[in-house]
Amino acid sequence: MSSSLKIALLTYSTKPRGGVIHTMELAEALQALGHEVCVFALNKDDQGFCRPLSCSVEFVPAQPMDRDDAIDTIVEQRIHDYIRYFQARSPAYDIYHAQDCISANALTILREHGSLYGTSNKTPAIIIRTVHHVDDYPSEYLMACQHRSIVQPDLCLCVSRHWQQQLLTHYGVSAGLVFNGVDARRFSVQADGNETAVKEKLQLTGTPLFLSIGGVEPRKNSLRLLQAFAQVQKQLPSAQLAIAGGVTMFNYDTYTDQWFSEAESLGISVGKSVGKAVGKSLEKTMGEPTEKSVVLTGVIDDQDLPALYRAADAFVFPSVMEGWGLVVMEAIASGLPVVTSNIEPFTEFLTPDQALLVDPHNPSAIAQGMLQSVDVAIAQPLVAASQTVCETYTWESSAKIHSEHYHSLLKRLRHA
Repeated sequence: MSSSLKIALLTYSTKPRGGVIHTMELAEALQALGHEVCVFALNKDDQGFCRPLSCSVEFVPAQPMDRDDAIDTIVEQRIHDYIRYFQARSPAYDIYHAQDCISANALTILREHGSLYGTSNKTPAIIIRTVHHVDDYPSEYLMACQHRSIVQPDLCLCVSRHWQQQLLTHYGVSAGLVFNGVDARRFSVQADGNETAVKEKLQLTGTPLFLSIGGVEPRKNSLRLLQAFAQVQKQLPSAQLAIAGGVTMFNYDTYTDQWFSEAESLGISVGKSVGKAVGKSLEKTMGEPTEKSVVLTGVIDDQDLPALYRAADAFVFPSVMEGWGLVVMEAIASGLPVVTSNIEPFTEFLTPDQALLVDPHNPSAIAQGMLQSVDVAIAQPLVAASQTVCETYTWESSAKIHSEHYHSLLKRLRHA
């Protein structure tokens, strides 16, 4: 068996969410190791990825859906979008590696129907799924899709020990352990001269400037972050909070309406800067962007993201559920002091000497962490100590571990 494999990596979107970025970075790292990699991605707006990749890419056309459609309907359609695309092409890969529930369901259905093969003499396809995290979905259909996507592949991988243990406990699935990385060449402390321009573009004028990434949604703990920022403002009236990102398949209008109502009751002014894809509820509620305490930037242009990190004074990410937290790694590589949750998986790769680990359910604790993060005497030692994290977790190392899992699985199945 040659050490070089033909690998298909599948993801549910082209938008820069954590799982999609993981797919892109892993694909390029595997390609650099000598594998032949193709990324397949559902392409809902014909815009493609935020940047070109060094490996092959195939964009899977996604049927138009109304944002008000039930999430079950959307997920079912996206699964069929993948099925239809692969049935028309009959691809052959050594490994089919799904990064999400949608593509994993499509692959297993295709294999069940005899429509998906490996590269050797029409052998059945070998399917792997990375489980970034397990969700408590609001419908039986979604829960069933999630279950199938975990128990039916030949191998599951997890990016953290926490989710590895969850799969063993709740599904009886023994998953392999991989991890995420960070591109330290792209995200670094070295200014490139674009920091001021990015702040002007996004109309970020506050001092200090706190940055969070992930948009307004329950999993990102946006409501408590807002409440914490209100406390920070009492001591730092000129402070500003920028919340970037926000593209998601799920409709969080009820939560965002609650978030805006809370902002109004707290006397916090909210504005939109570039405003790419921030959602209907946000579009209706935000005011003019000038001199706002909280700015929702929408999706950041890929070339602007490194400069945005460096333009901030601290990174705040009190998420209540993550697979790993790629943005935390990017912030650390960019030289920012980090405030994040004192829960797994963050505590798997961060110590109290490297980040301010706070109770995500306590707005006062988040606020205290934010205030400490802009105290130079506290922030500088944190930043210095955290840099070893970037040396440990690289995409090259992650790709090598993935490659070992691929070869081990192929060897086991061929000798079964």
